[in-house]
Amino acid sequence: MDHARAAISNLFGGEPTSYTRFSIARQMDGDNSHVEMKLAADEEDGGEIGRPEHLHASMPPPRRNGKNLCFIIIAAVLLLLIGFLIGYLSYRGRMQRVNRCLDGSGNCEITPTASYFSDDGMEEEEVPGPRILYWPELRNMLSAKLSALRLEGNLRQREGKSSFEAGKVEDENTASYIHDQFTSFRLDDVWNDEHYVRLQDKGSSKNQVFIIEDSEEELESPDAYVAYSKSGTVTGKPIYANYGRKEDFQTIRNMHVPMNGSIVIFRAGKITLAEKVANARKEGAVGALMYLSSSNNKRADSCVPFGHAHLGTGDPFTPGFPSFNHTQFPPVQSSGLPHIPVQTISREAAAKLFGKMDGDKCLQEWMSGIMGCKVTVSSSSKMTVKLTVNNVMVDRKILNIFGVIKGFEEPDRYVVLGAQRDSWGPGAAKAGVGTAILLELARAISEMVKNDDYRPRRSIIFASWSAGEYGAVGATEWLEGYSTTLHAKAFTYINLDTAVLGSRHVKISASPLLYSLLEATMKRVKDPITDSKYLNSRAGSDWIRRVVPLDLDNAAFPFLAYSGIPVVSFGFYDEDDEYSFLGTTEDTLANLKEKTDILYPLMHAAAEVAGQMALRLTHDHELFLDFDRYSDELLSFQEKIWHFESNVKALGLTLNWLYFARGDFQRAADVLRRDIANSDRENRLVRRALNDRLMKVEYDFLSPYLSPKDAPFRHIFFGKGRHTLQSLLENLEQLGADQASVDVNELKEQLALATWTIKGAANALVGDIWNTDNEI
Repeated sequence: MDHARAAISNLFGGEPTSYTRFSIARQMDGDNSHVEMKLAADEEDGGEIGRPEHLHASMPPPRRNGKNLCFIIIAAVLLLLIGFLIGYLSYRGRMQRVNRCLDGSGNCEITPTASYFSDDGMEEEEVPGPRILYWPELRNMLSAKLSALRLEGNLRQREGKSSFEAGKVEDENTASYIHDQFTSFRLDDVWNDEHYVRLQDKGSSKNQVFIIEDSEEELESPDAYVAYSKSGTVTGKPIYANYGRKEDFQTIRNMHVPMNGSIVIFRAGKITLAEKVANARKEGAVGALMYLSSSNNKRADSCVPFGHAHLGTGDPFTPGFPSFNHTQFPPVQSSGLPHIPVQTISREAAAKLFGKMDGDKCLQEWMSGIMGCKVTVSSSSKMTVKLTVNNVMVDRKILNIFGVIKGFEEPDRYVVLGAQRDSWGPGAAKAGVGTAILLELARAISEMVKNDDYRPRRSIIFASWSAGEYGAVGATEWLEGYSTTLHAKAFTYINLDTAVLGSRHVKISASPLLYSLLEATMKRVKDPITDSKYLNSRAGSDWIRRVVPLDLDNAAFPFLAYSGIPVVSFGFYDEDDEYSFLGTTEDTLANLKEKTDILYPLMHAAAEVAGQMALRLTHDHELFLDFDRYSDELLSFQEKIWHFESNVKALGLTLNWLYFARGDFQRAADVLRRDIANSDRENRLVRRALNDRLMKVEYDFLSPYLSPKDAPFRHIFFGKGRHTLQSLLENLEQLGADQASVDVNELKEQLALATWTIKGAANALVGDIWNTDNEI
């Protein structure tokens, strides 16, 4: 205090007996910083070393008043600086603890409060605000709110009903029930989305399959049918093509079996029915039959599955356009329609048909559990198969039902959770499980927002789709209707369909952008079989290598391949013993419960995975989209094609431009990572701009050089067509096997499209146009 009085006295013209020198030392210890201030008498004016600081000898007035005043001013400035540093370091330490709580990586014992002071310096009463929920607390809250009992109640809504065919009474009743449930959950908005689509129904008379030898014998006339099959009657010799894959047909060609004019038989599995039919048509087949693959459940031998033969998604009579309100389109059809009759048959009928064939026996790996399997008939045999299809086209109105929990910061950015509602039979596994999970997630998350102070930054949309059995018609028509905006607003689609088909294995299909989030989620969801472990132990450390590619029958496919929105589809199944009744009239709750005796715990776990992912994507400041995963995917593709460098060089071409584009994407990813690390996460404008760059990564892998009408699935990784990286790889493999069979101009175009699509994605990742570099 003596020093302070002396300084003040000197400042206002007084003459202190002494002055003080400040020694400042800053010490760093982890995250805690402090400033140490030492006071000592000035030794220049005769101060005695070791003399107590509070004892000072009287001295005559100093002769250099200007110098003393300068020292005092410097001391005052230093005091102000010290105060500022102490305040800043205290704030910084507090915010670091808050940030660690926000991302779930640290201790969350701190409780943010807001204290306010009145003008007279007296502390006012603390103003209460909304409770801040950190991620670990939010995650546990969701798990506690999800109810297996409610999931069971939702699923039992389908009991006692034989069909929920799209656009018919039961489908509309279920749509009305879901709409009412969303309203009762107090979602912020609930609405319907109407579409007028052209579907195919079975005719007044059943479809029939005959065996013709000396006489005509009916093989089967099932109730089930294949939508979008060509109607009519065809006859041809039977040829068995295993799963109907390209390699299966190549095996038949190697056996020198002519397929032109034949009726091809294949078993279900590996690829979609539409892909099997398309492959058969390319080989010259005039008709196609499919039966269920072998199963441990013998009751499935008599089951006939439903299906569709459209090699695409959505209404095939408005390709690339939404079917909103009877809009008049010119007569146009999807190029994915089969143009040959197609029918499904039972395994019993297939065994009887094989018994009539007298040609070469099937390969051992083609046996499919049926005794007497044959590839075709002998050259001397007169046996043929006759197929009659009587399907008819119908126009129907379908309804998609939506509910939304709006975000508090960015309501125009949203994650979508969706499930198919319709089914040709009871559809317990096909549509019931997903719909039950959708309703329970809507209820639980809404309750967290309305009653427990959860304030999602971004919106969550719950969607119930119709006409999923016809090839994700409801979902695709919605995407087509809002194609100009959805890719800029929806940043993830989470598919809930067929979430439980077994119990022993997990089945995952996902965009690489969501791999890291899914892995983090599985580490926090208990395994319903062994409650002491988590799902990541079931999936295994190498689960990414077993990710199943999305197929056309998955509603997530058009979100990813058509709209460029990251997707994930997660569920349980038995890899070596698939659920036999999927897609049949026997897909009942009783049969599903017979398949697994822990159905509802499995549904709870699947709901928890989907719910945690949705909450994490709407809770965190930064979107949990791992763009570095695509750098890995591109590097993996480069490793697959470098073996063909010499073959490409022989044509006067090079793969270097493709390699350079991959390098550009890697460098662009590094730039974005640095921008995120150096950004102010509390600045909403900066954060939104960075998140928008993350959202566009998936979309930028849609080739911009193709028409969405002619090539709707433009994604170079997951799309369909000659523009995809997979098609380029197949062409290079063909080049290595037989150079003369490769169209060089087509190969040039493929290389150019792939190179500039990847380069464009790199430019978009960098951000501003002045930061891009188009030199390759």
